[in-house]
This record gives sequence, C-alpha cells and structure tokens, in this order.
Amino acid sequence: MTTAIDLRAGMTYEKGGKLIKVLESNHHKPGKGNTLMQLKLYDIRSGSTVQTTMRPSEKIELAEMVTKTVQYLYTQDDLAYFMDMESFEQYELPTASIEHEAKYLLENMQVEIEFYGTEVIGIILPGTVNLKVTETQPSIKGGSVTGGGKPATLETGLVVNVPDFISNGETITVSTANGTYQKRA
Repeated sequence: MTTAIDLRAGMTYEKGGKLIKVLESNHHKPGKGNTLMQLKLYDIRSGSTVQTTMRPSEKIELAEMVTKTVQYLYTQDDLAYFMDMESFEQYELPTASIEHEAKYLLENMQVEIEFYGTEVIGIILPGTVNLKVTETQPSIKGGSVTGGGKPATLETGLVVNVPDFISNGETITVSTANGTYQKRA
C-alpha cells in the first residue's frame, strides 16, 4: 500500500478491477482549502485517459509488475512482436498500446516488457536511442549547438529538432522520455 502523494509517473495500481498507469502526478495547494493530488491516469485495458484528483492521504494498492528483457522483432498489421532472449518465447502487443514507444523502436532492439501476472501490459524503452537522420535541410557551415535548429526526420518516422550542423545519414542520440536531440552518436 502507498498513499496518493507518493504516486509518480510510470507507477501502476489496481482499482475496481481496472489496471491504471499514472502518466502525470502533481501536488496542488489551492489558496484556500486542502491540498490535492492532480493525476492524469491511463486505463491500460480500455486505453482511455482521464484526469482526476485525490486526497494526498488516500491509500492505493500498487500492482506488482514483472519486467523481462526482450528483443523487438517486427510490426505486422496491428501487432508488434517481441521475443524473449532466453526462452525464445514470442509476445505480441497491439500497436495502439505502444503508440508512443513505437516511434523509437528499431528491429532487433532490446527493451523491457512489463507483465501483470501473465498479462502483457507494455514496454519500457531505454533512456536514449540512436537513430539515423533520413531527411533534413542541408547542414550550415559554422552552425552552432545553441542555434535555433531545424527539423529532422529519423529512420522510424520521428521528427526531432536538431542543431544546424546535423546532416542526412548521421546517427544521433534521442531521449525517449521527451523526444529531444541529445548528441551525435
């Protein structure tokens, strides 16, 4: 058991038969009255997102999640396929449930897969990934890191703002938390 004030983004709990993942958690103190926790929650099974408030002292039962390292194989139709590197067992996830993560996935990439009991819930990406720039404006000689930058399309289709000196074919490191350029790979 934990309290609502201890909830952080990424935590999962069960309430009323629903498996809920916390997307955002903010402690809010209005000018008058009691403090509240403002939460943005995602119902894993139904796919719906809701914003709600809770009292900071409200008790919550965290779900016991198990993770396993797997390799991303491919996406076909509306399913993404992953393989356990030890047992070679394959898992499939609907692409709708990993819509955000799919922008960072490359074939043969290793990720963590989350289980609730035997139910596959989702994937956890590494903090950063290396992706190749497939399309961007020509590089500017003398371009600096602190300049305004330019948009670049990466091999997965993700569009990231990069410094002016980055050109087509270069591999860059991108943060999976917020989708920003970090450095040249």
